[in-house]
Amino acid sequence: MKTIHKISLLFLCFIAFVGCEDDLLDVPPQDMLVDETFWTSEGNVKTFAFGFYSGYFSGYGSGYTWGNYFSGQSLNDDFAPTNPPRFALQVPTSGGGWSFSWVRKANIFIDRVQTVPMEQEAIDHWTGIGRFFRAMEYHDLVARFGDVPYFDQELSEEDNEQLYKTRDERTFVMDKVLEDLQFAAANVRASVDNDGLEVNKDVVLAFMSRIMLYEGTWQKYHENNSAKATEYLEAAKWAADQIINSGNYSLANYREVFSSLSLASNPEVILYREYEPGLITHALNSYNNKEPQTGISRNAIESYLAEDGLPISLSPLYQGDQGIEKVMANRDGRIYETFVSTELRINGVAPNHSTTGIATHKFLNESIKDDPIGSSNLNPTDAPIIRYGEVLLNYIEAVAELATLGGASVTQGDLDKSINVLRDRVGVNLPHLQVLGDNPAVNGVIYDDPNRDPEVPSLLWEIRRERRVELIMEGFRLDDLKRWKKLEYVDQVANPEINQGAWIKKSDYPDSELNDITLTDGEEGYIIPTSAAASLRVFDNERVYLSPLPLDQITLYADQGVTLEQNPGW
Repeated sequence: MKTIHKISLLFLCFIAFVGCEDDLLDVPPQDMLVDETFWTSEGNVKTFAFGFYSGYFSGYGSGYTWGNYFSGQSLNDDFAPTNPPRFALQVPTSGGGWSFSWVRKANIFIDRVQTVPMEQEAIDHWTGIGRFFRAMEYHDLVARFGDVPYFDQELSEEDNEQLYKTRDERTFVMDKVLEDLQFAAANVRASVDNDGLEVNKDVVLAFMSRIMLYEGTWQKYHENNSAKATEYLEAAKWAADQIINSGNYSLANYREVFSSLSLASNPEVILYREYEPGLITHALNSYNNKEPQTGISRNAIESYLAEDGLPISLSPLYQGDQGIEKVMANRDGRIYETFVSTELRINGVAPNHSTTGIATHKFLNESIKDDPIGSSNLNPTDAPIIRYGEVLLNYIEAVAELATLGGASVTQGDLDKSINVLRDRVGVNLPHLQVLGDNPAVNGVIYDDPNRDPEVPSLLWEIRRERRVELIMEGFRLDDLKRWKKLEYVDQVANPEINQGAWIKKSDYPDSELNDITLTDGEEGYIIPTSAAASLRVFDNERVYLSPLPLDQITLYADQGVTLEQNPGW
């Protein structure tokens, strides 16, 4: 009570003071940034815009946190953990991602930019930056929740009608996202002060290809809305094509994209996050080399083609999987760049073991792997945020999906400007993918993977395979499975090979402690990381394609007399 009374007295004294000096209310504080005085220069606008970067460009994370790379996101069929993450089982009481704070930040930014004394070109550029980040946030919200309320202006706390508006339809929101991206593509500067570190036109176009591919395929596979699917996929194709035709980018050495101390001159990287010793660092090198790690699944390893361009089930070059040397022999060169090809790291044998025995090599910088910064949270290697390799894949997938919707067929020219550019990367050593009719072919011979999902056309299957291999462990796989409506792939009961690793014999390790290792056939076979049946992940309810809305928001809306509909099945 004494504290409350003291604060009340101070407040009354303040009121009495300003009552005599009314004009003081019009004088902003001189020692702090406030809204009334901040928006006075382009430099301040740029400073505010940098506040968005941490929300969308996390890279490898910082300190001991996970970013989007490696096994930080292992709810998919690429990884085989000992304790597999599962889909949400309950509706959260609060949180759960249902927040519009970044939307509000973007709307404030867009509004205030119009008042800054700048040339119209600068106003248009920074308005485009604001609309780009608003589009990014609404894409994330729609991908998570589906229908969401759309706000394109700053709201006051008293505007209950808008604050508690009902959810807008997904297509309405994504039409607005497309409008924002189109505006940004037309107005954001082609070159900025720090190309590669800041958002420029190419960054907008690259993310536009990603976002519109996601939504176009969602509309096709989930909503059966061919018209919207076509519109969004055309936007994805156009954006990717702009990047390709610009001639601004080319492919670099695969591992250098992920393990370099500096990406400043890397020709493949469109945007990256810079790390500096003593300033901002991460722990990915350590996770990759010094500690036990979640290993890659047998299913993912088997998705890599043989070096003749054929699936391993069809290629005479494939030597089998009994021994790491055989697994790695005569394969797509990216397998050597991504995984340790000379040894298995098995629990009970190696301290930096993998749950599947197959260890990751993709993110390891060899020059610092034995330094203190290579075994801690002090790793300074730069992280790609978005790169040309992805844009090529976005292009060809959009083209292939448009073909299934009545658009032009995939041509050899389409493959040659996308997938075959990836295959021509130094070290990949794969023949070009060809299209004969609507079928994939290599060296003039049509083939069809016996392990293909029969619901997926054979050419599209190969395009998806290329995407999986090229972008593996970069945080895309779960989103890809969601938009393709293929979450059944992550069911470990229905697909036991995603809960399997390397093939070994226990007798080959006589002096090691392998008691905790479970194999498919007792004393030999494939490593089974999750051995307890009760721990296996299953996919048994399509409701998980969308996240549930938190209970407190539904209650808040109800208190205002408004019904906030929960997502289906929750």
